[in-house]
Amino acid sequence: MKSLDAITIGRSSVDLYGGQVGGRLEDMRGFDKYIGGSPTNIACGTARLGLKSGLITRVGNEHMGRFIREQLAREGVDTRGVITDPERLTALVLLGIRDEEQFPLIFYRENCADMALSEADIDEGLLSDTRSVVATGTHLSHPRTEAAVVKALRLARAHGALTALDIDYRPNLWGLAGHDAGESRFIESAAVTAKLQSHLHFFDLIVGTEEEFHIAGGTTDTVAALRNVREVSGATLVCKRGPMGAVAFAGPIPDSLDDGEAGPGFPIEVFNVLGAGDGFMSGLLKGWLDGAAWPVALKYANACGALAVSRHGCTPAYPSWDELQFLLERGVKVPALRKDEALEQVHWSTNRKPEWETLRVFAFDHRAQLEEMPGADAEKIGRFKEMCLTALNRVAQGRPGYGLLCDGRYGRRALYRAAGTGLWIGRPVELPGSRPLRFEPEIGPDLGGLAEWPSEHVVKVLCFCHPDDDAETWAEQEAAILRLFRASRRNRLELLLEVIPSQVGQVSEGTVAAIVERIYALGVHPDWWKLEPMTSEAAWQATCAAISRHDPHCRGIVLLGLAASEEALGASFDAAVCHPMVKGFAVGRTIFAEAAGGYMAGTLDEADAITQMSEIYQRLCLRWDRACAKAREAA
Repeated sequence: MKSLDAITIGRSSVDLYGGQVGGRLEDMRGFDKYIGGSPTNIACGTARLGLKSGLITRVGNEHMGRFIREQLAREGVDTRGVITDPERLTALVLLGIRDEEQFPLIFYRENCADMALSEADIDEGLLSDTRSVVATGTHLSHPRTEAAVVKALRLARAHGALTALDIDYRPNLWGLAGHDAGESRFIESAAVTAKLQSHLHFFDLIVGTEEEFHIAGGTTDTVAALRNVREVSGATLVCKRGPMGAVAFAGPIPDSLDDGEAGPGFPIEVFNVLGAGDGFMSGLLKGWLDGAAWPVALKYANACGALAVSRHGCTPAYPSWDELQFLLERGVKVPALRKDEALEQVHWSTNRKPEWETLRVFAFDHRAQLEEMPGADAEKIGRFKEMCLTALNRVAQGRPGYGLLCDGRYGRRALYRAAGTGLWIGRPVELPGSRPLRFEPEIGPDLGGLAEWPSEHVVKVLCFCHPDDDAETWAEQEAAILRLFRASRRNRLELLLEVIPSQVGQVSEGTVAAIVERIYALGVHPDWWKLEPMTSEAAWQATCAAISRHDPHCRGIVLLGLAASEEALGASFDAAVCHPMVKGFAVGRTIFAEAAGGYMAGTLDEADAITQMSEIYQRLCLRWDRACAKAREAA
C-alpha cells in the first residue's frame, strides 16, 4: 500500500501579496506572506481536500526556506522530497491585485533554490510510495530541472503511478519576456512548443488553459492545438475555459469544445485570478484520484477554482474537503464568496493549523493580582513571568499539548522567548477587571495593535457577563466582543473567549449555555472557549450542545482555575473530561500564587520559585492526563 496519493514537483517560493487592492504594485503599502509556486500550491490544495500529498523541490537554508517547510508540514504535506539548498536563496514573488484581470507580479528567481533541483534529488524510494506524480511546465524550461522531472516521471511509471501535467505556462520563466512581464500568459514560441511536445507522452492527464494548449499544440486555434497534443499523447486533456468552466477529452478531439465532458460552473464575483489554476488542479486531482467520473471531478475543480478567485492569496484561499462539500450542497448564496459569512466561517475553522488534541496551559497573564503583591514592581513582575515560562518548559520538555497565557504589558520578554517553540500561546487584550469590557492601551482604540502580533498568538479576552445583565451593559459588551472578533479575523488570529458569570451573579444549569447562545447570535465564533468548572452534568451538556450546534468545528473548551486548590481542580477535571468538547485547562494562581508572593516579598529565590511552580504544574498535568485516560477507559 502506497502512503501518498500525489507528489508534485517543481517551483516553491514565498509570495509577498500586496495588501491593498485596486492599485499598482508601486503603490502597495504592505504585503502578506504566503507560500507559493504552482506545485507547492497544488500540494497544499490537495492535502486540504484529504489527499496525502508530497512535494519535491528545493528551498534555501534561511528563514524563508524554513517558512515554506514549516507551512507545508502544517498543511499535512509530506516534506521528504523538500531539499535544503546550502548555497541558493528561496525564490520570491511580489504580486498584487489590480482588478479582476490584471495581477502585477515580479519573480525573484535568479539562481534560486528550486531551479537548482537536479536528478540527484529524485529519490526512487519516495517515487515508489505514491499513486501519482504531478509536474508543472516551468521545470521543463531548464536542462537541469528538466532532467529531474523526467527522472521522476520515468520512476513513477516504472512503479505503476499515474502522471499529470499542469502546463502552467509563464513566458518570462522561459526567458521570453522581461522582469516586468510577470503577468504575461502567452507568447508564441516554437522552441517552447517543441520542448513541451517532447515530453507530453509521459502523462496520463494534461491540464491547461486555452492559451496553454496553444503553446503546447503550436497554434492559436484551440481545437487544432488540442488535436496536435493528442497526436503525441494519449492523456486525458482538460481544457480550462475561464467563466465557461472546463472540458475533458479522454479520446479524440471533437470539432467543438462544447462537446467535451463538463462539470457545472459557479456564478461568482472574480476578486483575484492568481492561483485559481492551482486550486482548480487540486480539485481535479481529488476527483481523478478518487476515481470519480469526469463531470464530478470537473465539478470539484470548478468549485475550488471559484473559491480561489474569490479570496486574497493562493494557498490560503483553497478549501478544505468539508468546505467544498458545504459549497456544493448549499450552493452560491453571495456571489462575492469572501463576503459569505457562513462559508468563510467553514473556511476558517476547517483550515486552522496545527490541531490541538489537548491543552495543558499555565496561565500567568495576570496583571492586577501581581501588582497588588507586597514588593512587586514592573521589573520584578516581568522577571517572574520569565520564571513561569521556565517552569512550564521544565514540565513540557518540548512535547506537544502544552501552552501559556501571558500578557504583553509585563510579559513581553517571556512572549519573545516562547515564540517558535511549539507551545500554544494565548495573549490577553482586556483591561483587567473591566466591566463593561475595555481593552489594554497597547491594543489601541481601533484594535490596530493586533497587526503587530505573531501569527501563532491567540487573542484571549475575559468578559465578566451574565444573562441577567441589563440591556445597556450587554450592548457595550457585545459591541466590544464583535469588534474584537472582526479584528482578530482580519489579522488571521484565533480568538479565545473567557466568560465568568459566577463573579457577576447567581449561576444555574443554563447560565453558561445562555451566554454561549447570545455570543453566537452576534455572529461571533470564538475559536476557543475558556469556562469555569460547572457544578452539574446538565450544565456541561447544555453548554457543549450549544457550542456544537452553532460551531461544530470549534477548537474546544479549556477550564479556568479561579485559584482553586489542586484537589478541587482535580475533581473538576473528572467532571469535564467526559465531554469531548473540553480539551484541557488554563490555570494560573493555583500554580504561581505562593511562589509569586514569596518572590515579590524577597523570601523565595528564583530557583526555588521555579521548582515550586513546576512541581504544581506537573501534578496538574498528570492529574489531567489520568482523568482523560480514565474517561477513555469508561467510554
